[in-house]
Parts: sequence; C-alpha cells; structure tokens
Amino acid sequence: MIAPVFVDSNVLVYARDPRDAAKQSRAAYWVSHLWKERLGRASAQVLYEYYVTVTRKLRPRVTSEDAWDDVKSFLAWRPQAIDEALLQRAREIEQRYRLSWWDSMVVAAAQLQDCALLLSEDLQDGTAFGGVTVRSPFTLAVEELRARYEVASTAQPHPPRGRPRRKGR
Repeated sequence: MIAPVFVDSNVLVYARDPRDAAKQSRAAYWVSHLWKERLGRASAQVLYEYYVTVTRKLRPRVTSEDAWDDVKSFLAWRPQAIDEALLQRAREIEQRYRLSWWDSMVVAAAQLQDCALLLSEDLQDGTAFGGVTVRSPFTLAVEELRARYEVASTAQPHPPRGRPRRKGR
C-alpha cells in the first residue's frame, strides 16, 4: 500500500499557471496521478491559499467560479481542518524545526493525515519531519513514488501468551 501524499498549495497553483509550461505539466501530472490513485491530501489552509493565489495573483487570473470548482473537487481529498489538534502540532513543529508558522501548519496537516510524502517547492527537498518527507514535484518522478514511499508493515507478531515452555517437556 502507498501512503497518502500531501500536496502544498504551490503545486496546485503551478498546475494552473501557464507561464511555465514545464512546471505546469509536471504539477498537473502529479495531481492527475494522485486523483487516479486516490492518494491526494490537502488542508483547509492549502485550499485557501490556492483560491486566493489563482484568483488574485496569477496572471492570467482564474475566475472565482473556476477556482471554486477546483476547491470543491479537492474537498474529496478530505482536507485537514484548522482545529485544536492542528494548531498544537504546528506549534510543536515550529518550535522543534524552526519553520515559519505557515510551513509548520502544512507539515502538521501532513503528519495528522499520516502522509509519508509532502509535495512542495517551498520546503527543502528531501527534508524529513518525523514520518513526512518533503519532495519537490519537479525533482521526484511519479514512478519513484511506489518504489520509495510504499508503507512497510510495522506490525510485529505478538509472542504467545502464558508462560514459556521449558525445554524437554
């Protein structure tokens, strides 16, 4: 089984941004793959950032109707809500790793959703935050996903109950 993959807002924006065709193609391919495999995850913060960026900062701008349609579709990824658990985890991450508050929120959301991978161009490629590894969608090939980020079973067999048998009996 492959673990879920958390997608940062910059990846979603690149998938909509025609100004860099190579990045747009690569980001769109990742998003498409995650849809097909049902592995994509996001957070309310990521969807908020995506909406604001594509409707206000991107050139050409995406209409609010089209951006909202995108956001509605990403709700299927079960976005992490901004709640007490997220805020507590983000604070721990901010203190431990000295990340910005916004980056701490993204890493915390990825952790809370049991993601093994966080696709982002904003954090250092290859950095691990607990069980979450940051990878740039522009350096990691989709084909590497299964080989590198497959979830290994960590279940250990339980020893038999009761007293151990003595040898010779």
